[in-house]
Amino acid sequence: MSACLLPPLSVWQTPEMLVEIETAWSLSGYLLVCFSAGYFIHDTVDIVVSGQARASWEYLVHHVMAMGAFISGIFWSRFVGGGVLTLLVEVSNIFLTIRMMMKINNAQDLLLYKINKYVNLVMYFLFRLAPQAYLTYFFMQYVGQRSLGSFLLGILLMLDIMILIYFSRLLRSDFCPERVTSPQHKDKFLTE
Repeated sequence: MSACLLPPLSVWQTPEMLVEIETAWSLSGYLLVCFSAGYFIHDTVDIVVSGQARASWEYLVHHVMAMGAFISGIFWSRFVGGGVLTLLVEVSNIFLTIRMMMKINNAQDLLLYKINKYVNLVMYFLFRLAPQAYLTYFFMQYVGQRSLGSFLLGILLMLDIMILIYFSRLLRSDFCPERVTSPQHKDKFLTE
């Protein structure tokens, strides 16, 4: 849970990361990007070794894209600010995790679940959709001038698609539940 608070803390410590996406650098931001890349490597290896690659292919694709994006910050100290901004999504994971735990326990009728689904919607917008749109806009402006920017834009566009798919699944599940009746995916919480 504390890892979810590190990206906003890093931005608060070095606010120029919001505007100097390519050149802003701080030790906390750099270490956060390094730690996150290590997590993605560890989780990828765990998924493959445990034989869950087929069921978790979406996570594997996401992890590979994230690792590719973090490499520029780790090895070239460029776009650390962009890496930290992409990690703002971790804040919304707090509410997504609460949602998932309540769904596992069949607690969708509780008031807490109903409140969380609206808070979740706001947090998804503030910490997933808005930063992703901002970063995409940034890289679209400078894509012709930077080869690394083009590479990162490609990753961002693929992540944009994934985030929008996840957002539509969340909306369908929480706000149009009568339409979600897919028995073949009953064990996947991404579809719920």
